[in-house]
Amino acid sequence: MSKMKDKMHTGELYFPNDEEITNDQIRRLDRLYEFNMTRPTEGEKRQKMLKEMFAEIGEGCYIEPPFHSNFGGGHVHFGKGIYANFNLTLVDDTHVYVGDYTMFGPNVTIATAGHPILPELRIQGYQYNMPVRIGKNCWLGAGVIVLPGITIGDNVVIGAGSIVTKDIPSNVVAVGNPCRVLREVNEHDKKYYFKNREIDCR
Repeated sequence: MSKMKDKMHTGELYFPNDEEITNDQIRRLDRLYEFNMTRPTEGEKRQKMLKEMFAEIGEGCYIEPPFHSNFGGGHVHFGKGIYANFNLTLVDDTHVYVGDYTMFGPNVTIATAGHPILPELRIQGYQYNMPVRIGKNCWLGAGVIVLPGITIGDNVVIGAGSIVTKDIPSNVVAVGNPCRVLREVNEHDKKYYFKNREIDCR
């Protein structure tokens, strides 16, 4: 393993165009391309491919193509029962951890990669990566963006279009740019699922 490849997962500055890194990445992206070319009727094939592509993936996960990922899921750790709508983008240059039963709306982006603010470093092509952790039973609405190094707790709802720049605790609804906690999940949510629509699961 090259020194540069080691640095992908330590938060250090490194060159992502290192030959060993790019060779591994291209191989994984070829497999991702094949996944995105599967037909809707090929559910079993998709499941088998995801188990090969991901670092870890639990049972009952569904990812709607097209799915975008810098390393084809190679640094992604999914629990069980996760659902992702189309255009999930995982910039998985380092590890992304997602808990059981979390849901992603369309066009969600989870980014682990960053570039230095200092122009002299950026022009040389330096990069750094920070892992992202998302808890169990969360719902990230359409168009949510999660930045490098963020941790989101369990049972969290992130409103559509939010940009998550700081950690979010468990059991809250958070919205906005930058994303802020709006309120805790509360008694009202036990009775109503949407505005004045009462929960009736008969």
